[in-house]
Amino acid sequence: MNTILVTGATGFIGSRLVRKLADTPDRITVLVRKTSDLSALSDLLDKIQLVYGDITDSESVEKAMKGMDYVYHTAGLTYMGDKRTEQLFMINVEGTRNILRSALSAGVKRVLHVSSISAVGIAKDKKPLDENAEWNFDSISLEYARTKHLAELEVAESVRKGLDCVIVNPAFVFGAGDLNFNAGRLIKDVYNRRLPFYPLGGVCVVDVDIVAETIMAAMKKGKTGERYIIGGENVSYRQLVGTIAKVTGAPRVILPLPFWAGKLLKSLIDHYKIRNRISKLFNLSMFRVASEFLYFDSSKAIRELGMMQEPHDRSIRSAFEWYRERNMLR
Repeated sequence: MNTILVTGATGFIGSRLVRKLADTPDRITVLVRKTSDLSALSDLLDKIQLVYGDITDSESVEKAMKGMDYVYHTAGLTYMGDKRTEQLFMINVEGTRNILRSALSAGVKRVLHVSSISAVGIAKDKKPLDENAEWNFDSISLEYARTKHLAELEVAESVRKGLDCVIVNPAFVFGAGDLNFNAGRLIKDVYNRRLPFYPLGGVCVVDVDIVAETIMAAMKKGKTGERYIIGGENVSYRQLVGTIAKVTGAPRVILPLPFWAGKLLKSLIDHYKIRNRISKLFNLSMFRVASEFLYFDSSKAIRELGMMQEPHDRSIRSAFEWYRERNMLR
């Protein structure tokens, strides 16, 4: 029996991962803050052990790390706006550094670091990027992407010092269990007619269960110091919102909105104070990203980790039905 520590266990990906790990013979410990909402883990509390701390507090991380064989580091702040820059750096970079340093000191056998496709880059010519792409998100000044990139540099440094660590880069994740409406916000807003337009970019879509299963496979079979893109279909936002409308029975979203028009619309929304009528997804930083093509090639994960693939509409349907069963769509 192995001892396993999971950070970010109350989040979307982390909670699905813990759910799968809890079915193994291993002893699962999750690092949570005293203020954490444990709703996503409520039916698993008899199968896992809680340890209280914060990845930004090195002392609590060191205590949690003692006696651990393996660590899944899924914790991070996902924020696509143009504020909270200090918090993003503190959690995504310094928090990751604390995990890596403590794991190295504690003699942990392997760390699995959950990064993001934003640490890979933008497909400028729509050609899907692979793990060897040169990071180019700095061209659009998204602090979230920058901190995820910097966190991967921390991993590289720790590997040079002797830590066995593997990186995974999940794409745009849909599926059951998205309590905080990460990608699920798009489903909710299309369903409620709060998103009358779509950006002109595209994105790689993947199901959360495939992400969790591939993370576990990467821990077992991934190569030290390497990264693995966990993605599925590459779809335009026009196609994505069309799928959501079809699955949910909502009216089709038919208005394309270029980035320059989005900037004008944002100024009008702010001037007339009608922010509550438009999707919370609509901020300039996020819309700037959505105007690009985040297309990725997951061949490496399929080949080396046995990652499965499925059509994006299945993930949308799974998420929608999960929300509907819990009356979370209003």
